[in-house]
Amino acid sequence: MSGGSRGIGLAIALRAARDGASVAIIAKTEEPHPKLEGTIYSAAEAIRAAGGQALPIAGDVRDDDRVEAAIDEVVDHFGGIDICVNNASAIDLSPVESITMKRYDLMQDINTRGTFVLTRACLPHLKRAANPHVLTLSPPLNLNPIWFGRSLAYSIAKYGMSLCTLGFAEEFAAYGVAANSLWPRTTIATAAVRNLLGGEDAIRNSRDPSIVAEAAYAILDATTAAVLLEPIQGESGVHVSSQTYLRDVQDFCRAQGLLFMVDEVQTGVGRLGTLWGFERWG
Repeated sequence: MSGGSRGIGLAIALRAARDGASVAIIAKTEEPHPKLEGTIYSAAEAIRAAGGQALPIAGDVRDDDRVEAAIDEVVDHFGGIDICVNNASAIDLSPVESITMKRYDLMQDINTRGTFVLTRACLPHLKRAANPHVLTLSPPLNLNPIWFGRSLAYSIAKYGMSLCTLGFAEEFAAYGVAANSLWPRTTIATAAVRNLLGGEDAIRNSRDPSIVAEAAYAILDATTAAVLLEPIQGESGVHVSSQTYLRDVQDFCRAQGLLFMVDEVQTGVGRLGTLWGFERWG
């Protein structure tokens, strides 16, 4: 996993660790940051405490050689790679007239290029795995101009990640490697939301990262390229596949006292779908 020291990436790692997963994270944070909680080492401790094995690797997805060396280290340590999670992402919501090209390049290099580089490095090992998956944290390809008019540079960088998913899914289908993108419909309580989108008020109005972790787990636990047809129960909610009719979903919510949310996911192999996400009130 790229990133994973905190937030959604760490939540996904911890959910997998509960089932005894071996998790390697490649990220830059080795020392505590005043505005960003967690390091690769604290994340590794949390993964082990949750029941998994952990391999923290200091590195930057912008460094091709470091990524290749990290993949070799993971394979030597764990024996192979079954899942590649593209979680690392830079964010700057500045409009065109005020964003610096340095920040523009940073987002392109970490978001789109980083996704491509890490997945490419993992591919030879994924091809040998029994149920391989690539999961990327990026949005559905909605071409409504409102998103581009607000934050063009960031939108380009995140949509580049989603385009990678479409390309991975099509190209890797011959190898039996599934490729998916997952994106929450609402804000999630992370450091990025606190620092960039409104402080503690934004955190109070956001959902817990565990809801995304449960959705990611549902995708990664599925047989490669399978469509989820049955409800999947998790501690933070219930996830039902896009094959469930909206009317049935709404009835289910009312009967169970659930808050209805929608988390969109581009599902492998190159198909588009939606993973419906739910959280309990209160």
